[in-house]
Amino acid sequence: MKHSNSWLIRNASAILTGLRGGAARHVGPDIRITQGRIAALGSLQPLPGEQVLDATDCVVYPGWVNTHHHLFQSLLKGIPAGIDQSLGAWLGAVPYRYRGLFDEHSFRLAARVGLVELARSGCSTVADHHYLYLPGMAFDSAQILFEEAERLGLRFVLCRGGATQVRQAEGPATAGPETLKQYLDDVQRLVQVYHDPADDAWRRVVMAPTSPPYSMPPEHLRETARTARRLGIRLHSHLSETVEYQNEVHDRHGLSPVVFCAEQEWLGPDVWFAHLVKLSAEEIQLLGATGTGIAHCPQSNGRLGSGIADIVAMEAAGMSVSIGVDGAASNEACDMISETHAAWLMQRAKAGERARARHAGGDLEGGAHVATVEDVVRWGTAGGAQVLGLDAIGTLQVGMAADLAIYRLDQPRYFGLHDLGIAPVVGGGRPTLRALLVGGRLSVENDVLPGLDLAELGSQARQAVLRLQQAAGVRA
Repeated sequence: MKHSNSWLIRNASAILTGLRGGAARHVGPDIRITQGRIAALGSLQPLPGEQVLDATDCVVYPGWVNTHHHLFQSLLKGIPAGIDQSLGAWLGAVPYRYRGLFDEHSFRLAARVGLVELARSGCSTVADHHYLYLPGMAFDSAQILFEEAERLGLRFVLCRGGATQVRQAEGPATAGPETLKQYLDDVQRLVQVYHDPADDAWRRVVMAPTSPPYSMPPEHLRETARTARRLGIRLHSHLSETVEYQNEVHDRHGLSPVVFCAEQEWLGPDVWFAHLVKLSAEEIQLLGATGTGIAHCPQSNGRLGSGIADIVAMEAAGMSVSIGVDGAASNEACDMISETHAAWLMQRAKAGERARARHAGGDLEGGAHVATVEDVVRWGTAGGAQVLGLDAIGTLQVGMAADLAIYRLDQPRYFGLHDLGIAPVVGGGRPTLRALLVGGRLSVENDVLPGLDLAELGSQARQAVLRLQQAAGVRA
């Protein structure tokens, strides 16, 4: 990885900032970076000792902020037993079947594959909802995740998952769940070792029981919320991904999932949930009134047949909206370009589904106006920074950390475009990454991660998949 105190990014064709309204684009065409921060945008001349990065025919975005991932699933893509299953059956067939089969080598490899895929899409910050915790594990998975992110030059947020009770979909527990004391003790250990409260932190820790309706009883959930706030860390989990969540919470507690979380002190501006596909209007209003956030995962929600979260309505209600790729076991395209393309299309499609003929009481046509490319960029950058509490990242403006993705539009899918600024989102395929800068450090240059052999990584992944298949008894 190259380090430089000073950069001048020159002659960009378009700059999207992650900001709202008229500030969503900057004419540039140049960006100056000093000591890891953006020092100026405009028509600039090189200064003595400044390293120049040529961005001719390129588009510059803020580095994407991925707010929900499961990196260990990077070796569980396209498993036949789960490819056509909805969430509940898929959980039993894929992650819960295979998670106990990972050793230190395969886990590290999975993390590396996932992080490399993200980095090459222009992602600079990754929040991993890591729930692969069993009592007596032979390796420290958190340490591995932080090490791999550091090696690749990415900011990393560990959302420490886990459970104190077993979910039905898991089947018989091989090692049993953790106790509440084991779970909270480890979170406190992780905070002491890794957590940085700075607004441009490279490492953060989050309290993240795997799923509130399933993973812990109410009294444990309340204790996690109180402990998190005492430690000064945020809260994250899955919620309302399918109607199963609604059924489960109603049957057990006579409440909606969001009201259930409210009663356990699990709403607020320091909380964000992944998915939130199945919500009532009242739940959206409650989430908005409390400033709770969402990690929108459109590809996984589509792949599992769960539906489309109404993030336009959520943002209008006051929620913070961000984008996550979820795990590769339910989203075989775990990069932020594919994800934001899907978010752009699906929000328009969701709005269009509401259109009705006049004789059926309709008065609107289509929904193409509800989600612009600038909206999607803002959700995937500034929105992500907001839900993570990383206030110095996510936008391209003076004083912010220099997290930038620079895309070269040298593939036929981008030829003929009248507005180059929208290319990475509307094209639907990964553009060539001219450079990824994270805190002013060059993490990717011309699609290459320093010291990484992609062909060797692919070979290792194929061998690891074979070993996992053999361990699971699906291959001799």
